[in-house]
Amino acid sequence: MNDYLKSKEQIFSETGTSADGLTSEQARANAEKYGKNELAGEKKKSVFVIFLEQFKDFLVIILIAAAIVSAILGDIESTIVILAVITMNAILGTVQTVNAAKSLDSLKKLSAPNAKVMRDGNAVVIPSADVTVGDVVLLEAGDYICADGRIIENASLKVNESALTGESLNVEKEDKVFEKEVPLADRLNMVYSGSFVTYGRAKFVVTDTGMNTEVGKIAGLIKSAKERKTPLQVNLDNFGKKLSIGILVVCAVVFGLSVFRGEEIMNAFLFAVALAVAAIPEALSSIVTIVLSFGTQKMSKENAIIRKLQAVEGLGSVSVICSDKTGTLTQNKMTVKKFFVDGEIIDAADGHFDTDHQKRLLLSSILCNDAVCKDGEEIGDPTETALVNFGSRYNFNFERVREKYPRLSEIPFDSDRKLMTTVHNVNGVLTMLTKGATDVLLDRMILSDEEKAAIKSATEQLSEQGLRLLAFAYKEIKSTEVSLDDENGLTFMGLIAMMDPPREESKAAVAECISAGIKPVMITGDHKVTAAAIAKEIGILKDFSEAAEGAEIDDLTDEQLKEYVPTKSVYARVSPEHKIRIVRAWQERGNIVAMTGDGVNDAPALKQADIGVAMGITGTEVSKDAASMVLADDNFATIVKAVNNGRNIYANIKRSIQFLLSGNTAGILVVLFASLAALPVPFAAVHLLFINLLTDSLPAIALGLEPHSKDVMKQKPRPINESILTKSFMLSIVTEGIIIAAAAAACFLFGLKTSDAVGMTMAFASICLSRLIHGFNCKSEDPVLFTKKFFNNKFNFAAFGIGLALLCAVLFIPGLSGLFKVAELTGVQIGMIAGTSVGTMLVIQLLKLVKKILRKG
Repeated sequence: MNDYLKSKEQIFSETGTSADGLTSEQARANAEKYGKNELAGEKKKSVFVIFLEQFKDFLVIILIAAAIVSAILGDIESTIVILAVITMNAILGTVQTVNAAKSLDSLKKLSAPNAKVMRDGNAVVIPSADVTVGDVVLLEAGDYICADGRIIENASLKVNESALTGESLNVEKEDKVFEKEVPLADRLNMVYSGSFVTYGRAKFVVTDTGMNTEVGKIAGLIKSAKERKTPLQVNLDNFGKKLSIGILVVCAVVFGLSVFRGEEIMNAFLFAVALAVAAIPEALSSIVTIVLSFGTQKMSKENAIIRKLQAVEGLGSVSVICSDKTGTLTQNKMTVKKFFVDGEIIDAADGHFDTDHQKRLLLSSILCNDAVCKDGEEIGDPTETALVNFGSRYNFNFERVREKYPRLSEIPFDSDRKLMTTVHNVNGVLTMLTKGATDVLLDRMILSDEEKAAIKSATEQLSEQGLRLLAFAYKEIKSTEVSLDDENGLTFMGLIAMMDPPREESKAAVAECISAGIKPVMITGDHKVTAAAIAKEIGILKDFSEAAEGAEIDDLTDEQLKEYVPTKSVYARVSPEHKIRIVRAWQERGNIVAMTGDGVNDAPALKQADIGVAMGITGTEVSKDAASMVLADDNFATIVKAVNNGRNIYANIKRSIQFLLSGNTAGILVVLFASLAALPVPFAAVHLLFINLLTDSLPAIALGLEPHSKDVMKQKPRPINESILTKSFMLSIVTEGIIIAAAAAACFLFGLKTSDAVGMTMAFASICLSRLIHGFNCKSEDPVLFTKKFFNNKFNFAAFGIGLALLCAVLFIPGLSGLFKVAELTGVQIGMIAGTSVGTMLVIQLLKLVKKILRKG
């Protein structure tokens, strides 16, 4: 469109409007032609579609296949139980997804504000959604800009475009025509949707609305960014595939052995199906979902709202955090940091404003100032509000100061001369106060060469620290009537240096990231010097050579960028396209990348990242929709807490998986033993389902709720390609499975001396009780017996108690014993079951002790 290259007359002609705006008829016609002034959101999925998506998991597909086979073979009980489990899992996942969406909706408090437009020659206030192309919009300080447009009248307009460009400094707008193409940030005759007015007044003609605005174009970039699966999703998918192949192989071997021994084909097939039921951890998907759901609840209490369930675990794998600067690491609020008076640079906290020169500088900064800061609301240019707030820190109330020294006349600020002047009666003397850019004022003041050199030296020192400077000067005059010529022959008062400071907690959060093996990277649209100064202050940057500008990336190929990114910690003056390329480069190096941000310009990279983290308070709706996590408090430190939670949740999920797989391994080994030894089937299908779904599920969930440890933040992020099933992990699973299987097999053989039914009952009771006790073994790699850690999870004891009660009910209540195919046991048989089950714990704890000694040795 390039509307910034066109004259006002061309814009009026093309949009069919005038300086008086549209008529009501024209507005209706344009609204029909161009549509509502809204960003098109992604089509929301129905609850039913979300529910169906829960069945895409590979293990769930295996379970559905097992249910179908059971139904064909007439085992309706097994079919019903399996289908009930996977349905419960799907419901849990659906509820979590829907609740996350509701949590996000509650954050969208900043609905589109109203706009003041010219309609039928009159100024009227209408909803922003009703603004259309050709409308003439009136702007003043504090207004949000509702659409893109060309300025037609301008009175010192300054606009904050940080949501769009990432730059916290205001843009001074001009009503001018450009002769050639310039970047978006330099199109001073245009205003853009999503930004807001901090100073001055203006009128503009709307040239683009909705998805045709610059914000809308960025939303289009979001669609091109691809989401990636979290490491846990990849691991569970791979695990499901390997498990299914393993089960098919083992079942085929058992079926072949049974047929070879002369068993009937149908009985051999039922035996193989029983083995498959024993092998499949039916509750795994449900337990992972439940543990992740509990994780989201814990994180929401700590101000991290999870939009995508798998992001909880993904956070634990993050090895790079690419963070926006403005509003994320910084406060997005200009603050006075230092000032220069009497040849000395003084820290803002060390001011002595009872001394004449310091007091005069502070009073002048409040008087030569249009900002208003009252009742928590700040209106005006951020640099001016910073000066008012600085005065408030030292009990100089701006209203009282301005009441004591009222403004008698002024020369308003304009972007050409970069100065502002006001006139006041100061203690009976008419005094002109002038503030502005140091380089401009320097030539208008009466200074010796030494004084000029000292000011230049101070300016360089402060600028190198990324501080923005304002110079102040004064002049005693005889009349309140002042002109531009009077802004000469001034007396220097001092310099005030300010910046958008880091959040108080940013430095500690960055240090914790680094100690956890996570590389923090700052990506911003701000200037390199400012970005590097902030990054150095909070610990992201060690040497200024680690800072780069977006333009340097343009000349690099994707392969070159891949080698370039580890050498840089700060990227300044970047575009949305640069952000996506940086994130992709880290991902291609095998890193799990989190991207934080609050602006519209962050949204494409938020979606491209493995974990996109948006800000809940200052974040735009576009950025929230693109993210997988939203911070309700906009606090960078909350991300570090979320990473801590993610790592602990992954460790707990791994404990649950170890518990389930070692128990299932024991079941498989007992069935294989019986098959190879030509013994009766040790378990009925209903026994295996009871173990897998009831006595297994509760301890597995309890392990998923193990208390979190800070020690996880001392570890390095796990590699992206590291499987859950590492060699050491698999060795533990098999070893523990053999020990539990040995106890169950011993009970089975002991019971067979009485009858097949008693043997089956003893095997069932032994493996059930051993697995309930095994929940305590899986709490840690180290032995926990006789330590405080044994008692630190009340859910473990609850799971054991409920599981034991259910087992006793099945064994001793007559009605249930028939349903679950168990025989009556003697006291000796019950004693053997209890003794061998407790024995498994003692043996496993002893092995853990030996491993611990060997590790230390």
